Amino acid sequence: MTFPANVFVLCTGRCGSMTLARATGHLTNWTSAHEGLTHALGKARFAYPPQHIEIDNRLSWMLGRLDRHFGNDAAYVHLTREPEAVAQSFAQRANQGIIRAYRTDILARSRTLTPRAPLIRFCRDYVDTVNTNIASFLKDKHHVLQIRLEQIGPDFDAFCGWIGAEGDLTAARRELTLRHNATESTT
Repeated sequence: MTFPANVFVLCTGRCGSMTLARATGHLTNWTSAHEGLTHALGKARFAYPPQHIEIDNRLSWMLGRLDRHFGNDAAYVHLTREPEAVAQSFAQRANQGIIRAYRTDILARSRTLTPRAPLIRFCRDYVDTVNTNIASFLKDKHHVLQIRLEQIGPDFDAFCGWIGAEGDLTAARRELTLRHNATESTT
C-alpha cells in the first residue's frame, strides 16, 4: 500500500497547529498550509494539491465532506494538547472565533445558559466535542497518526518518518521550540 498524497491535520485549535504548520513549511517534498482553503466553498474547499499537508481546525466541522472527498485516500493526524490547557486558552479568546460562535450560535439554547454557566464550561464542552468528532471520524481510517503538543519533538520525528519527509529538518525542529500564535496569559 502506497502512502496517500494528502495529509490532513485535524485538531481543536489552540493546540500547536500554527507551530506544526511552521515546522512543515521547511519540508521540500510536501507543501503545507495552515487554514489554506478557508475562503473556498463547495468542491473548491477540498481542492488540495497532491503532496500537501493541510492543518486546519475548521475541518473538524466538515468531516463528512472530507470523508466523501478523500476517505481512506488520505492520511490523517490528530493533533492534540492537554484538554484543560486548550480550554483555558480558548477562554482567553472567548469573544472571537469559534468559541464565540459555539457558545452563542451553535449551542442554540446556550443563550439561556450564558448568564449562569461559566465561560470555561463552554470551552471544555467545545474541546470535548471536537476531539470526540475527530476520534469518531478516524476510527475506520487506514493512515492515522497522533501528535501531542506535550511531546511534539518525538512525535514530529515520527511524523517525518511516516510521511518520508525531506527538507531542512533541523530548521523544522527549531520551529517546534518557538511559540507561534500563543495566547498571552492574563494572570
